[in-house]
Amino acid sequence: MRLAPAGIREWGGGGLIALIIAVMCWLLISTIWVNWIITGILTVLWFAVAWFFRDPSRRPSSSFGIGAMISPADGCISAVERVDHHEFVNGPAIIVRIFLSVLNVHVNRTPCAVEVIRTDYRRGRFLDARTDESAKVNECNLIFCRRDDSVLLGVRQVSGAIARRIVCPLEPGDRLARGVRLGMIKFGSTTELVVPDFDDAVVHVSVGDRVKGAVTLLAEVPWRGSGTEV
Repeated sequence: MRLAPAGIREWGGGGLIALIIAVMCWLLISTIWVNWIITGILTVLWFAVAWFFRDPSRRPSSSFGIGAMISPADGCISAVERVDHHEFVNGPAIIVRIFLSVLNVHVNRTPCAVEVIRTDYRRGRFLDARTDESAKVNECNLIFCRRDDSVLLGVRQVSGAIARRIVCPLEPGDRLARGVRLGMIKFGSTTELVVPDFDDAVVHVSVGDRVKGAVTLLAEVPWRGSGTEV
């Protein structure tokens, strides 16, 4: 099982602490069955942390069309909204919001091949990610992107009541293929995909649907002009 490097402080440091505690118990406690119980509890706790930071290999299907927008996260669709204006696209937009529970993979991925324009980390609150208000006021990271046909889009990583750290190593000018890892949010959180609300844009999911990052098709925004996706 591959573990996300962004979580090395948690799964690496936690494993080291658990090992030290277990060794100290075996050295200081003479009752063997007590030592086995403590060791078992520490092992289960470490595996629980490691399971959260799992980072499975994903490869987007080759059957997706050039305008396909795949899910940037694992989880459950909590909202599909249309707004008159969004800063990601400088105009009308479609927002697909995904809630990630602590049981979901928390690594985020690119919805299509993009160039990163900029990222913008914004301080905020830490409300329960399951509430509508959290999407508006919680701490978040905005990733502004552009396709090769100049279509603007974005991915928004939003913290939750438990999630207190958003990881995003991207820099302006980075060019990423579809389904590539772009960061993660530690513990329960929300991820949003924002695309232009063109007349020919199509949404393929609805509230309550379960989705998988780099696997599930969320929407299609047909290619503008000539050329192909990189």
